[in-house]
Amino acid sequence: MNALVHNGRVVIVLCALALVVVASPARPHADDPVKEARETITVFKKADPGISKFFEEAAGYAVFSTVAKGAIGVGGAGGSGVLFERGQAIGKASLAQVTVGLQFGGQAYSEVVFFETAAALTDFRKGSFALAAQVSAVAAAAGASANAKYANGVAVFTVAKGGLMYEASVGGQKFGYEPFGTKK
Repeated sequence: MNALVHNGRVVIVLCALALVVVASPARPHADDPVKEARETITVFKKADPGISKFFEEAAGYAVFSTVAKGAIGVGGAGGSGVLFERGQAIGKASLAQVTVGLQFGGQAYSEVVFFETAAALTDFRKGSFALAAQVSAVAAAAGASANAKYANGVAVFTVAKGGLMYEASVGGQKFGYEPFGTKK
């Protein structure tokens, strides 16, 4: 029994170390989230040039430069980002996710949530927006956006940054929003 407890602790420590490495990538513009978000947009456009149409036509989009995710059975993810309306940065966004199922590991990725209509963007700006587990993210790669479609006024794209995650899980994402110039 002691060996099992010890091995369990070792696994937890190793996962915690993996999460620290994955969750703390070099962030040269951490003090300027808008600049960091714009650089992330460039990464998405390089990964899939066709995604430019989403950036041009969407009523708005939330850019999360780094989302850190980790799990041992139960998982969680989180990140902060910037909300854009018609290409202009208008506020800070936050993302939180909880998942359950067969999953193990840690990873970091970037995510962009596009809002097709002003109504979808307004829902996000209310600060209690959530995506159901059924909403699928599209991995940005050459040509991936060509067949991507909005679901309930929202389209989600991701780009992997690092880490390793084994996963067959279900969960949803919850978002928060704060306009620039306000403190909560």
